[in-house]
Amino acid sequence: MSFGLGLLSVIVAVGVLVGELTLLDAHDIQTQRIVEEKVKKAEKDMAIMEDDYRKIMKELGFNLLILPVGQRLDNFYSDGYAAKFMPEENVTKLSNSKMMTIRHLLPSLEQKINWPEQDSRTIILIGVRGEVPFAHRDPKEPMQQAVPEGKIILGYEISASLRVSPGDTVRILGADFEVDECHTQRGNKDDITVWIDLAKSQELLDRRGEINAILALKCLCAGNELESIRKEIAAILPDTQVIELENKVSTREKARFRAGAAADSVLAAEKSYRNKLRREKEVFASWLIPLFILGSSALIGFITFNNVRERRHELGVLRAIGLRSSQILFVFLVKAGAMGLAGSVAGYIIGFAGGLLSGGISLVSAESSGLFDPAVLIVVILTAPLLTSFASWIPALIAARQDPAVVLREE
Repeated sequence: MSFGLGLLSVIVAVGVLVGELTLLDAHDIQTQRIVEEKVKKAEKDMAIMEDDYRKIMKELGFNLLILPVGQRLDNFYSDGYAAKFMPEENVTKLSNSKMMTIRHLLPSLEQKINWPEQDSRTIILIGVRGEVPFAHRDPKEPMQQAVPEGKIILGYEISASLRVSPGDTVRILGADFEVDECHTQRGNKDDITVWIDLAKSQELLDRRGEINAILALKCLCAGNELESIRKEIAAILPDTQVIELENKVSTREKARFRAGAAADSVLAAEKSYRNKLRREKEVFASWLIPLFILGSSALIGFITFNNVRERRHELGVLRAIGLRSSQILFVFLVKAGAMGLAGSVAGYIIGFAGGLLSGGISLVSAESSGLFDPAVLIVVILTAPLLTSFASWIPALIAARQDPAVVLREE
C-alpha cells in the first residue's frame, strides 16, 4: 500500500511536469498552424482582391495624367484641356523605358473647337490612338480601344441633338466620318466630346507629331507613391509634369491598401492573443509544477516515515541478527529509488499523452513525434529517483539508527 501510494504521487508529479511542458509546446505548434492558415487565407483574399481591383480599375479608367511642363494647372482645370503641346515620341520613350510603376499608356490630342459645320457650336475634339505597350512587358489587354481610322465616336449631347446613330456620316472641319458609336449620357464634358483617330486629329488641328496629354494607370504596388513616379518620369521626360486624377480609381486603390493593412492588423492581433494565452499557461505551470513536486516529496517522506514506524520491530530483529545500519538505509533508499524510476517512466508517458490531447494534437501525428524530447525523458528518469531518495532520506536514516536492544525490549 505504501509503495503504491508513493508510486502514484511520483506519477502525478512527473505527469503534471511533462504534461505542462508538452502543453506549452503544443500551444506553440497550434499558434504556428493558426497563423499560417490565416496568412494563407489573407494572401488568397488579397490575391482575389488585387485581381478584382485590376478589373475595376480597368473599367473606371486612368488615374495619372502626364502634361507638358509649361502647362499651368489653373488654365488646365478651367479649360478642361491642355493648351501646351509636346512631341508624340514622348510616349515611345516611356514605352521603351524599364518603368514598373505605370502601365497602359494612351497619348491624346485634345482641343475645344467651334464646329463650323454645325453653326459653330462648341465641342471638344479628342484624337486618340491605340494604347502603347511597354517594350519590356507582355502586352496587356487595352483599357481603351483605338478609334478606327475614318470613324468617329460621339458624346450623348451631340448624337442626341444631331439625331444620328452608328452608321451615319458626320462632317467635322471638312472631313467626313462614319459614326462608330454613340455614348450614353455621362453627365460631364464627355457628353459634348467627339473622338477620332489621333493622326487625323493632328492633321485637322495642324498639330502633326504633337500631343498634349498622356494618360496612364498607376499599378497596385506597395510603396508606389506619386512622388517616386514623378521622379522616374522626370528622368525620362524632363519636359513633362505628372498629376494624379483623384477619382474612383484612386479611392478604390486606397481602400485596397487599407484592406491589406487591416489584414495585417488582424494577424498581429491573433499573434498577440496567442502569446498572451501562452504567458498565462506559463504562469499557471510555474506554480502548479513546484506545488505538485513538493507535495509528492512530502507525501513520499510521510509514507516512508510511517512505513519505518510500522516496521520498527522487524527492523530491530534485522539489526539483532547482524544487519548493519548502512544496509537498512540502503534498503529504504533503493525502495524509494525504484519508486521514483517506475513513477517517472509511467508519469512521462501519461503526462506526454495528456499534454498532446489537451493541446489538440493527435497521439499518432507527425507533430506528436516532433514534440517528443529524449532529453526531457532522461532528465525525468534521473531526477525522479534522486528526489524520492532524498525525500526518504531522513525516515530511512531514523530506521537505520534505531537501537535493536531498545526496540526488542519494547516488544
